[in-house]
This record gives sequence, C-alpha cells and structure tokens, in this order.
Amino acid sequence: MTAERDARPQRPGVVDRPDDALLAVRAAEGDEEAFERLVRRHGPGMLRLASQLLGNKAEAEDAVQEAFVSAWRKLPEFRGDAGFATWLHRIVTNRCLNTLRARRPATDIDELPDQAAPDHQSSPERAAESQAAVHALGKAMGVLSPEQRACWILREIETMSYEMIAETVGISQEAVRARVFRARRSLTEAMSAWR
Repeated sequence: MTAERDARPQRPGVVDRPDDALLAVRAAEGDEEAFERLVRRHGPGMLRLASQLLGNKAEAEDAVQEAFVSAWRKLPEFRGDAGFATWLHRIVTNRCLNTLRARRPATDIDELPDQAAPDHQSSPERAAESQAAVHALGKAMGVLSPEQRACWILREIETMSYEMIAETVGISQEAVRARVFRARRSLTEAMSAWR
C-alpha cells in the first residue's frame, strides 16, 4: 500500500481491516476468540448504524445482537466476495429493515425521548429552537419508508458510496439513488420551515 492510500479517510461505517478476512475464516472454523475480536471491532459501528436506523437504543442493541448471532451461524457461507464489514452491514441493515417493517403503527414522535440541545451553553430560545428542529426532523424521518430511511442514513450519515449501499441493501445502484433522492426531497420539503 502507498502512503497516499493509507492517508485516505475511511468511511466511518465500513472499516475493513486487513486481518478481518483471516479472523472470519478462523471464526467460520469454530474459533470463538476470532469471532469475539470481530464483534469487539465492529460492534460499536453496527450499534451506531442500528440506532440511526431504528431511533431506539434498546431495539438497536437487540438488532445488533441478533445480527451477530446470525453472522456467527452464516460464517461458513461467507465467501469473502465483499469485505467482512460490508457483509455485516448488510446483515444489520436487513435486521433493522425487518424491525421497521414490523412496526405497526409506527412509533409516535411524541413518545421519543427529548434530545439535548447540541450546545448546552446556548440561550433558552436557541435551545428551544434546536429542540423543535430535532423534533421536526424525527417526525420527517418517520414518514420515510424503511427502505428510503436506510438508504438515506447509509448515504448521508454513514457516508457510504451508492455502490456500497446497493451491495449492503441488496438492490441496484439506480434503486439506491432513487430512494436517496426521494428521501432527500421528502426531508427537504418537511424541513423547509427550518431554513
């Protein structure tokens, strides 16, 4: 590897390390310690992704735990065509999408816990405005379909490429672009008062 390649910033959500493939092979052969290393390495990123997708920490923890159990069972099927982190992203994303689709009715925005204002030293007026904007964004995100929400979060928050999102979600790049476009349009319309 060149120094230039090493200096490139990594996508925060998808970080494959050189020994991930080796650890995955060892784990597939039954090496629990190798799998534990993969869980420790990728668990925080997967929890962050699940929390963003689901908007509920308890559900996110459950989804990630179930995803890791599923990954452990499916490791013998892991062919290494994609990186381990990408493969794990796909499992977590699909688990979260299933959870979102199963929600009936959708969580009422009034039931979500209030978020703290970003700057604790801001004026009460600014804090109230920030709180209202967070509330409005949460409400707008709740209107998106689970698929649009997943693609938008993977693109805008996890900063994944369209190609990577397509691989993660299991759809074409064109479908990813369309979902991200529709999500952006919906969020832009919903948040127009906050510009």
